[in-house]
Amino acid sequence: MNTDDRIAATAKRISLALGEIPADLLLKNTRLVNVLSGEIHDADIAVADGMIVGFGDYQAARVLDCQGCHVCPGLIDGHIHIESTLLTPWEFAKAAAPRGTCAVVWDPHEIANVLGRDGIEAMLRLTQDSPLTFYFMASSCVPATTMETSGASITARDVAHLVTQYKGRVLGLAELMNYPGVLAKDPEVLAKLEACGCALVDGHAPLLTGKALNAYVMSGASTDHECTVPEEALEKMRKGMHILMREGSDEKNLKDLVACLNRHNAQNVSLACDDREPMDLTRNGHMDHNVRMAIRLGVEPVRAVQMASINTARHYGLRARGAIAPGWRADLVVLDSLEDFSVWKAFLAGRDVAEITFAPNGEAPTGNTVHITAPDGVITPQAFAVPMRPGARARCLGVEPGQIITGALEVIPREADGLACADPERDLAKIAVIERHGRNGNVALGFVQGLDLARGALAGTVAHDSHNLIVAGVDDADMALAANVLARCGGGYAVVAGGEVLAVLELPLAGLMSAKTLEDVVRDQDALHAAYRAISRHGRTEARPFMAMSFLSLPVIPELKITDKGLVDVRGFQPVDLWLD
Repeated sequence: MNTDDRIAATAKRISLALGEIPADLLLKNTRLVNVLSGEIHDADIAVADGMIVGFGDYQAARVLDCQGCHVCPGLIDGHIHIESTLLTPWEFAKAAAPRGTCAVVWDPHEIANVLGRDGIEAMLRLTQDSPLTFYFMASSCVPATTMETSGASITARDVAHLVTQYKGRVLGLAELMNYPGVLAKDPEVLAKLEACGCALVDGHAPLLTGKALNAYVMSGASTDHECTVPEEALEKMRKGMHILMREGSDEKNLKDLVACLNRHNAQNVSLACDDREPMDLTRNGHMDHNVRMAIRLGVEPVRAVQMASINTARHYGLRARGAIAPGWRADLVVLDSLEDFSVWKAFLAGRDVAEITFAPNGEAPTGNTVHITAPDGVITPQAFAVPMRPGARARCLGVEPGQIITGALEVIPREADGLACADPERDLAKIAVIERHGRNGNVALGFVQGLDLARGALAGTVAHDSHNLIVAGVDDADMALAANVLARCGGGYAVVAGGEVLAVLELPLAGLMSAKTLEDVVRDQDALHAAYRAISRHGRTEARPFMAMSFLSLPVIPELKITDKGLVDVRGFQPVDLWLD
């Protein structure tokens, strides 16, 4: 747009605000949740050309009488991995936008670990000009550590390219999970910090405290979404970090963290989901769920909305986003009830979401990315055999419901024919991670307690962060079958028992995302969970075994994890042997 055009556009905006030109839309008789003044007040809200014109008695082409309904700004998720919804971004938008989400800050390091910078740039291209705005952070830890095998790597040069080539869409450096590398002044880590220039750096430092936290903040890390207790959040806030209070499908921290909020520090807090399953997205919602939960936990409604809008926009430098005021983008949410945060209507840049079509900007990448290095590409039951060490104790991952932190347990496995075996009566299953990027054929074996399996096996190619093939089960033949099913279909999740495939949710896009609609994915996920309950010990409907399993290979979250290279003591940030004695 040249100078004359800009002057003309400004003159038009002034005329619209003065009421000299009719607006496109007028929301009459609203109760505006004003996140700028911190109050709720009556307002008629005029909208034109995708932005707020002003408050008052305006003429408009369309008038919507809100009859006293509350109106708040569109909601912004401060940290999410769209891949973890198992949906393409456009299918995610179809689900989230009607619930009030207007923008997300996406760390695409899941697809980056499989397809590298090409994967990130494909997602940038596919979401260009999306009605729901997808902001990105340049993935900082691909791979997350040297203790796993990823399908690709993101270098400091890649970071520099992303933050400069996509300025305004790539906002900075994504969660800096390798905090031991920061503290050790690792040259590669420091080069990535330098490569992002003065852009924002998202942090990721579970349980880090004291001088180590001081040093991490000094490196540039400005947020943290890994707090699990109020004391941790408060220390990080005291040291200048913006706290992203997380409530995801299997990372449930909000209830514990709201205790550290007060009227003086709430502006330094945002709400975020991190990971959200499609079933959860459909039934409970996206950011609307987190706002609703915050209100039910006693957070004053205006404050809860601020934490899901203006606070996030300000931290990430999203100009004219996150509030309702003249000249700001017209992302509005009309509520049936503020206390229940139930959405009646949503608008993106002044357009009714019900009238918007969400579609990709081009073709999504295709091709099977599951490359198993084994004879004929087939995993055999023998791959899961663990020789018994008589009298020895084995390290064991302990699943903690609703958390991605795992315990470091010690067990004596059941023995049969000289092999260490699973023991369903003690809720003890085998766990395996199989390298699936065609790099080295690694297979690592261990034990896990807490998946509640009575028989059969589960498998998935969503396995943070390198997304190798992870398999858990109580029968080696079933574990092999589950792994081979996913290798053939290009990835996803599978449930197997007694040599029979009970359910499969196919994720052919990088082994992470479905090519199907939201409704079809939810149906497949329902079938997957039903199959899991049929082979579990207790059949708990609230269990989230696939999300839990996907985090068992994440070697930057305490305490014990497993990658394709073996068991990892996360606190010591080093590999450890399966056997203790």
